[in-house]
Amino acid sequence: MAGDRRSISLTRRSALVTLGSIAGSALLNRSSYAADKLKVAGVYSVPVDQQWASRLHIALKAAEARGDIVYSWSESVANTDMERTIRDWAEKKPQLVIADAFAIERNARKVAADYPKTAFLMGSSFGPTDPNYSVFDNFIQDASYLTGIIAGGMSKSGVIGMVGGYPIPEVNRLMNAFMEGVREVNPKAKFFISFIGSWFDPPKAKEAAYAQIERGADLLYAERFGVSDAAKEKGVLTIGNLVNTQPQYPNTVVVSALWHMEPTIDKVIAKLKEGSYKAEDYGSFSMMKFGGASVSPLGTFEGKVPSEIMAKVADREKAIRDGSFVVKVNDTEPKSTV
Repeated sequence: MAGDRRSISLTRRSALVTLGSIAGSALLNRSSYAADKLKVAGVYSVPVDQQWASRLHIALKAAEARGDIVYSWSESVANTDMERTIRDWAEKKPQLVIADAFAIERNARKVAADYPKTAFLMGSSFGPTDPNYSVFDNFIQDASYLTGIIAGGMSKSGVIGMVGGYPIPEVNRLMNAFMEGVREVNPKAKFFISFIGSWFDPPKAKEAAYAQIERGADLLYAERFGVSDAAKEKGVLTIGNLVNTQPQYPNTVVVSALWHMEPTIDKVIAKLKEGSYKAEDYGSFSMMKFGGASVSPLGTFEGKVPSEIMAKVADREKAIRDGSFVVKVNDTEPKSTV
């Protein structure tokens, strides 16, 4: 079903079953915070204006602006320092700690176990752990697939470059969905795939993009910052990921697959306020049908994408939203086909 993580992700989850019960059935032993502003702490391994972290940061700042929370954060925290930083925030007794646990899964769960009355909401490839460790993920494969259809219609050579951070499920599923969208339009399309081994190294991403352009790619999938800089210099197009960078690259970024963390953040805040918070998997709230993903407006490329391509995008989006078409979640590492 659309809200599941599919068999691949479920298999990966099983590796952490020994850390605690999966499925999050126990409520935290607490009263509701209905009349209070929740204290929320964010811990990010990258700057808060970086693609992934920015989506959480924006949603949390919006919750703070409407008076639901008091929000503090740490950014650019090295993986070797993540456990200590999360623990330091937990010691300050916030109601909620949010972080990305992808590189420190076991350590993050140990911290949560030491603070059972604090809610933890962690970016994770695995499942929740009772009583307080909830997870989320960027399941925006619907939007990635739709931008792939646009890419397939805009590439003249049929050779597309893709530069990602790490070949982990959170990246792989978006790349694979994008490639499927491209093949919807051009079944013979070829792909160059590169991973830079970093979440934030624009110069390295830029160099990887240069190499793909030199080998014939006329359109790039910019999973990381730095790709669009190379594309701008070389006069090729890009498709954005998670955030809309067209304002910075008006002649380069055609469209972007956008991630909206507001549905996830708002659901967790509401449950804490009413006293019903428990360990759960919030991954499905990143999907298009819940408002967690969308395709950005064409903006400067309005009228430049073939009308038949945009008609196909509209048809597919309608089918995704009504459940008659499901974009496959494929967490396997994508490979170059050139």
